[in-house]
Amino acid sequence: MTAEAGENLCDLSVVVPFFEEEAAVAPFFEELVGVLQGLDLRWEVVAVDDGSRDRTFDRLTEVHRQNPDVRVVRLGRNFGQTAGLAAGFQHAAGRVIVTMDGDLQNDPADIPELLELLTAGYDVVCGWRRNRNDAALSRILPSKVANWIISRVTGLALHDYGCGIKAYRRSVVSELRLYGEMHRFLPAIAGSLGARVAELPVRHRPRNLGRSKYGLTRTVRVILDLVTVKFLSDFSTRPIQVFGLLGLLLAVSGSGLLGLLGAQRIFFGIELGGRPIVLLAIVLLVTGLQFITFGLLGEMLARTYHESQGKPVYVISEVLGAGPEHRRSRAREG
Repeated sequence: MTAEAGENLCDLSVVVPFFEEEAAVAPFFEELVGVLQGLDLRWEVVAVDDGSRDRTFDRLTEVHRQNPDVRVVRLGRNFGQTAGLAAGFQHAAGRVIVTMDGDLQNDPADIPELLELLTAGYDVVCGWRRNRNDAALSRILPSKVANWIISRVTGLALHDYGCGIKAYRRSVVSELRLYGEMHRFLPAIAGSLGARVAELPVRHRPRNLGRSKYGLTRTVRVILDLVTVKFLSDFSTRPIQVFGLLGLLLAVSGSGLLGLLGAQRIFFGIELGGRPIVLLAIVLLVTGLQFITFGLLGEMLARTYHESQGKPVYVISEVLGAGPEHRRSRAREG
């Protein structure tokens, strides 16, 4: 978050990335501002133009002139939705941050219900497009497959990781660094840090303006980023447990196979020359040693990263009672 945002917090920030949605800008803000004005909250909207080549930025500029509570951030080129959200988070000043798409498929009327669940004690509330109005083959089916995979890998079962409308407490997103397609994994990343995550069925409307920017190829990129998220959330501080375990299995397999072949040569006189299994045993052993080496290097890099930057290896949920240092400090003050 920017220093300015940190010093002048409002109650609610709505972050909306736009990419070539000029026709949707005016009706979107007319609907969104109407909903926000009905809330007894201090609010703002952070609209991010992600390098649109049409007149999206001009439309956003017009909205800003009419309503100063709408802030506009323009990126130099199209960096993708994750970068757009990251820029919006950086410029948001709300204690609560709601994200949504600007293509009119999300309904701003769902925002009050998201906020109610945050008030009930949750840290992240994810929208669930239960009745989704999209193409079944190119959008809904790949989404269902991706959601199933993400839920199984991350351990956080959600019906709709890709839904654009979500609500976060500021503390959840303030320290995150997003890249790739990481925005859709925010609930899983937050959950791995101890955040309480809820899911809320939301309305989803057919797309009547503009064109979709998503396709089947995006599913492949999402799955690749999922591997990164799983590794960073579970093994970033202990990479030896991934590379070391795999390396140990390969090295033991290669050593065992070489021992068996050596016994055959010594005790039974079986020739080993020209046998492919000999090469396989050597490859297994060498590859296993390399993986163990990768794990050790990863351990050193992780230690250097955390120690040099003072990164904590834990997240505190709450503290009950004062520690001895705090008690001594209070005694001296008394």
